Amino acid sequence: MTNLDPSRARLRLDAALDGLAATFRGMTAHPDEHNCDCHWGSAEDLAQLKVADTELDPDLLRRTWEAIDWSDHASVLRRILPQFATALAHGLIEPLFGMETVGRSFALGHWRRWPAGQAAAVEEFLHAWWAYTLTDPDPAVPAHEVLIVSAEASGALSPWLRTWEAVTGPAADQHLAEAAAQWEYDLLGDQLPWNAWENEEEMRAELTVWLVRHAPTRLRAIGVSEELLHRIRLLGVTGPDRWEDPHWPGHRY
Repeated sequence: MTNLDPSRARLRLDAALDGLAATFRGMTAHPDEHNCDCHWGSAEDLAQLKVADTELDPDLLRRTWEAIDWSDHASVLRRILPQFATALAHGLIEPLFGMETVGRSFALGHWRRWPAGQAAAVEEFLHAWWAYTLTDPDPAVPAHEVLIVSAEASGALSPWLRTWEAVTGPAADQHLAEAAAQWEYDLLGDQLPWNAWENEEEMRAELTVWLVRHAPTRLRAIGVSEELLHRIRLLGVTGPDRWEDPHWPGHRY
């Protein structure tokens, strides 16, 4: 396991953001792209997406990444990616319906199908942001929310959990404690703690197994409550044995 140097992780994130800026410089939305004047924005707003490398105001950026009805989502995403990713890393993106909607914006662009250099730049940003978050005691975006973005953007949970498993240290362990406290209610009700775009049941099962296997030792070492440890233990128990356990928290669903 690895205790990452936060300063090196920060340099990696900065380099990844620079890489996005260089890779997607000059990108614009498709010339024929359109959206609803009534619900999305004006013709003047739309025209800004067809001009390269100009900063969008925060409201226009939000409306652009939130929209799911672009005819060419990939070109719109490429247009906003450098600014969008920088805003994400600085905690400036606050979605109304959960961080899964941020990851969904990436997924709708099908970025893994892009030319190799473009796909690599996106993947490096996601991994660099995740690694830095795990090393930062007070990240701009909580680790459990960055995990949601990364999982939804990539359509997979395993790579991000492997990184969390590998990265040790006080910050990563404290983030694990906070995440477990956030997740235990939903997971004990056999629900994923966010609304996944796809593979919801597979992600729920994977997250549950991972927490049961890897969280208790780390969390016990940093002195989390016995109550939380029991709730994680109960994730490994099924059926009546779970809710008839003397440490069942009394959750109602």
